[in-house]
Amino acid sequence: MNRSIKKIAVIGSGIMGSGIACHFANIGVEVLLLDIIPRELTEAEAKKGLTLESKIVRNRLVNEHLANSLKSKPSPIYNPKFANRITTGNTTDDMAKIAAVDWIIEVVVERLDIKKMVFEQIEKFRKPGTLVTSNTSGIPIHFMSEGRTEDFQKHFCGTHFFNPARYLKLFEIIPGPQTATEVLNFLTIYGEKFLGKTSVVAKDTPAFIGNRIGIYGIQSLFHLVKEMGLTIEEVDKLTGPVIGRPKSATFRTVDVVGLDTLVHVANGIYENCPNDEQHELFKLPDFVNKMVENQWFGSKTGQGFYKKVDKDILSLDLDTLEYRPAKRASFATLELTKTIDKPIDRFKVLVKGTDKAGEFYRKSFAGMFAYVSNRIPEISDELYKIDDAMKAGFGWENGPFEIWDAIGVEKGIEIMKAEGLAPAAWVNDMLASGISSFYTVKEGATFFYNIPTKSQTKVPGQDAFIILNNIRESKKVWSNSGAIIQDLGDGILNLEFQSKMNTIGGDVLAAINKAIDLSEKEHQGLVIGNQAANFSVGANIGMIFMMAVEQEYDELNMAIKMFQDTMMRVRYSGIPVVVAPHGMTFGGGCEMSLHADKVVAAAETYMGLVEFGVGVIPGGGGSKEMALRASDLFRKNDVELNVLQEYFLTIAMAKVSTSGYEAFDTGLLQHGKDIIVVNKDRQIAEAKKHALLMAEAGYTQPIRRNDVKVLGKQALGMFLVGTDQMQAGKYISDHDQKIANKLAYVMAGGDLSESTLVSEQYLLDLEREAFLSLCTERKTLERIQFMLTKGKPLRN
Repeated sequence: MNRSIKKIAVIGSGIMGSGIACHFANIGVEVLLLDIIPRELTEAEAKKGLTLESKIVRNRLVNEHLANSLKSKPSPIYNPKFANRITTGNTTDDMAKIAAVDWIIEVVVERLDIKKMVFEQIEKFRKPGTLVTSNTSGIPIHFMSEGRTEDFQKHFCGTHFFNPARYLKLFEIIPGPQTATEVLNFLTIYGEKFLGKTSVVAKDTPAFIGNRIGIYGIQSLFHLVKEMGLTIEEVDKLTGPVIGRPKSATFRTVDVVGLDTLVHVANGIYENCPNDEQHELFKLPDFVNKMVENQWFGSKTGQGFYKKVDKDILSLDLDTLEYRPAKRASFATLELTKTIDKPIDRFKVLVKGTDKAGEFYRKSFAGMFAYVSNRIPEISDELYKIDDAMKAGFGWENGPFEIWDAIGVEKGIEIMKAEGLAPAAWVNDMLASGISSFYTVKEGATFFYNIPTKSQTKVPGQDAFIILNNIRESKKVWSNSGAIIQDLGDGILNLEFQSKMNTIGGDVLAAINKAIDLSEKEHQGLVIGNQAANFSVGANIGMIFMMAVEQEYDELNMAIKMFQDTMMRVRYSGIPVVVAPHGMTFGGGCEMSLHADKVVAAAETYMGLVEFGVGVIPGGGGSKEMALRASDLFRKNDVELNVLQEYFLTIAMAKVSTSGYEAFDTGLLQHGKDIIVVNKDRQIAEAKKHALLMAEAGYTQPIRRNDVKVLGKQALGMFLVGTDQMQAGKYISDHDQKIANKLAYVMAGGDLSESTLVSEQYLLDLEREAFLSLCTERKTLERIQFMLTKGKPLRN
């Protein structure tokens, strides 16, 4: 379909509308954001002598909503500058402007009568062929387009974004009765390629796919918590990271989303799905009704299942409906999973538990498995769409059918029978046909059980992705305990970290060198990338701590030198090296990116040289590299000290980008060289493409740099005066000052009497010496120990 999206209009600027507007601005689209005119003046407006006819008043609602959205945490926008791509207006004065847009998204209140009035307005001004979609979370799509023209209905459907639009990947596309197939195909591809979403075409059923299953899961827990006498802390412990769900688990998530929102969707399912076999489960329990009556909706009202009082977190006792200090939850079954790294491998152990946790998992999974099997073909014809929706919309690491596979399909049925439940008939038919799992992996692709054909069918849309889970063993070239090297084909290798939190220690460094060796001898290029939650949290500080405590300084010096040499090998190898960071990319993970031929970063990359937090400076080439990058920006007649200071502050303030785009502002990514990929699923494939392009263009091994301009005493003096003032003003501690002064010495190139051209190795030696000297400091060891035990930085 020959269609491009250059400009969109979003009608409705509430939390969801502003969030959608910001996300389109994130990807470079021009946005027109409209809302209604206020009905009355505020006191402040009246005092200023404004009238309802003044533009500032007429656009007040939309501007307030957008400003509030931009101030929210986490931010809906990749970079504050991108907000300039959004123009605001009102639906009375500015509706005619929608004639110039390519896509109109309605995001007004969830009332059919109001939506139909908006569509009537839209039809007056929209040009034929323009896409029109509704972001409804549950109103049937076929009701909305009634009475509209043929062209409108052909280009109309539901497009349900999940909140927050930037962060949650699910993009449900719900066709109306007349929606053209090419429109659905276009939106599916656009959602994945440009918006970075998981596009799922859903049937026009109440709550569609994500909310139908997600709200079932939450409602079932609401009933189970009372049945089993569990506390909300216990449920959140059982339904959080241990099973691959977000840290906010169940009750904290409801507080963040808003209990009123959940109640609205649950009531909609209860009213509109009378034939659902779990119909009564969607009836709200008494404690939820009481919370609604009290308006305890969660974060938006200051209290919900949890309540913050001063610095203390209180939790709600569901029996007394009174708040009490939160209690620590622990279960013997969970202790058995501590040595199992991947959540998917824990489920078999969890359902065998003999304590209350084991009973909880058997009951909740039995219900979930039965429920999702019975939703086919009601809400979807293909089971993989249900898994996709739960992973992308609710942040689950594994979907229900994937979890069922992990436990074993027959074992899942056994658990169901014990709870008086049974799967849909098609599950037994599948087993009877000799197929024992919902998914299989073959030839590097995922196949799912296709119910009508009773065979395994390839999940569509995989060709644009490289899924490391699918090739990890079949394409393995080499491995050690810290990393795996896989063959991506076309002469490109991939190095995937396998250490805890993808920390970089001796095994990972050895693997990087091995991967470069293999690439130089037998291949054309190397990608360093993984598909874990985070790229890398940096160097293995536990190893550094042990060496420093034991005063094994020679060994520590060798370890740092090996790190530096490996980063320089990444920079100066005979083949192109592309690094693909995403999520947390801290310390050594960031340093590796700094030394790549090219960085293909995910939009959601939180990158920073954060070593100050553990009492040291970047020691793997990061301090050197920031001095080098500053030097490359020096221009004749510029104030060079100002340029160097910016790079110094990036390290000294441990700045972490809130997106890949923001990393350009801190100098960690470079314009004209590094790129951003919005859809993380495409990242490895995109990195491979760029490695191949460089190789085929005739890659030449770079020459080592001996022309880094350092400013010597001139810069050092300025930095030392600055740290003195910061310390005197109590903005930094004595130890902060000591670390900053060490960094200043490195980035100034020492106390040279004048500006001098030096080699990278000269700066690396200064960096290593400074790093080592800080490792002899008691306060540095205290910081490292605190980070290792508490997981957060210590100010001492």
